[in-house]
Amino acid sequence: MILLKRVTGACLLAALTAAGLSACVPLAIVGGAAGAGTLMLAAERRSNETQVADGSIESDGKQSVVNALAGRGHVNVTSYYRKVLLTGEVPTEQDRQMVHSIIAATPGVQGVVNELAVMPNSGARQRSNDAYVSGKVRARLIDANGAPASAVKVITERGTTYVMGRLTAHEAEVVTQVVRQTSGVERVVRVIDLIVEPAGSATPATPSQEPVPVAADQAESGVVTTPVTQPVIQQAPPPIQVQTLPPVK
Repeated sequence: MILLKRVTGACLLAALTAAGLSACVPLAIVGGAAGAGTLMLAAERRSNETQVADGSIESDGKQSVVNALAGRGHVNVTSYYRKVLLTGEVPTEQDRQMVHSIIAATPGVQGVVNELAVMPNSGARQRSNDAYVSGKVRARLIDANGAPASAVKVITERGTTYVMGRLTAHEAEVVTQVVRQTSGVERVVRVIDLIVEPAGSATPATPSQEPVPVAADQAESGVVTTPVTQPVIQQAPPPIQVQTLPPVK
């Protein structure tokens, strides 16, 4: 079984690299996502309705942004449980705020985490490298015990790897350490809703029973911009940043 998992992870990485996926092209699973999308080798935690909603938010939001920017910038729109992560580059702060407002007004959106940078667009080489890093992260998540690969979205932008999902505290820690210990990752940003397992269940929630978010006063808050103290593996791991999500409606 372990050998099978490793072979599967290696094959996925090879396929991603051979396909030349850039950081703004997802795996065609959810539809319309920007960034390297979800990994779907195990049970999907989102209900069908939530998956469809996320796909619509990504496609509709992306099209609205493209229309508004009229060729300016490079914007990725990634939705998970109707909460959107914006990554990429825009020419001005005004554009950055405009994109935020457009996405926040998109039907179904419950919150926006705006990580857009005001700077020139990243080049093809940078995006190719970002895609390669995301591929390595996802392949390692498949191999890692306790890392629910199917419940995680991985997006890498200019060396920063974003992790989106609804995870238990233990799962979030396992996923974080896998990402931090992946070569090429310069910084980790967690965009995660902490959840509790269904009562009496030792397995993750099924699509018909979506995981229950932890109350806001029990979840992590604030932004961590310095490295977390831990034993050094080969070199100092990249720092973790935690993006606070809006309360679940």
